[in-house]
Amino acid sequence: MTAIKLGTIAGILFDKDGTLLDYDESWLPVNRELAGIAAQGDAALADQLLLACGMDPVTGHIVPDSLLAAGNTRQISEGLVAAGSRMDVTELTEKLDALFSLAADFSAPVTDLGAFFRRLHARGYRLGVASSDNERSIRQTARRFGFLDYLDYIAGYDSGFGTKPEPGMVLGFCEATGLSPAQIAVVGDNNHDLHMAHNAGAGLRVGVLTGTGSRESLAAASDYCLNDITELESLLPVAQTV
Repeated sequence: MTAIKLGTIAGILFDKDGTLLDYDESWLPVNRELAGIAAQGDAALADQLLLACGMDPVTGHIVPDSLLAAGNTRQISEGLVAAGSRMDVTELTEKLDALFSLAADFSAPVTDLGAFFRRLHARGYRLGVASSDNERSIRQTARRFGFLDYLDYIAGYDSGFGTKPEPGMVLGFCEATGLSPAQIAVVGDNNHDLHMAHNAGAGLRVGVLTGTGSRESLAAASDYCLNDITELESLLPVAQTV
């Protein structure tokens, strides 16, 4: 069954953070900064907020599938306010969206993303990014690392396709490319990505270990669990034309 799935895949929809970008290198400093913003400079409260949202402020360990691992900006802001931030959720969401857009300039890719997407494009795959980050930040990341021109589709939490693990981002990719869900591989580092794939009926669910998930946390929901996205190139054949 898996071999049949691999042969029918014609489109690949990637998560961004923890999948295209190394999570620890890219996001641990940002998480500390967002907690400082939410705590309005209160260091003790900032540590409390990090713990409540899934990050150990001492070790930097991120709990798989926690708010900081998988939430969108609005969800993270709501979690920070619920955990003790005295800021308004809407104001905090705006500040964090601005922070995340700036963070694109300091993020660390897991490989040469321009070359990686160019090779997949040359092999016939339709390509997209679906992230819980905002669309502006995704576009900045794609432009910075040289793969924007290879993308057929971009969806952030604010793009109108719904949020993970709802199926809308995958179905939007299908609409943009003319592919069926069965022809789509979804690649991500946490269960929000993989459950989104399942809910949309995606043909292949691939977990990667460059983010907040582990082989144990991703095993049940993935068809494959790879060390990083570069292993896709030996896993997938040349795409079938549609």
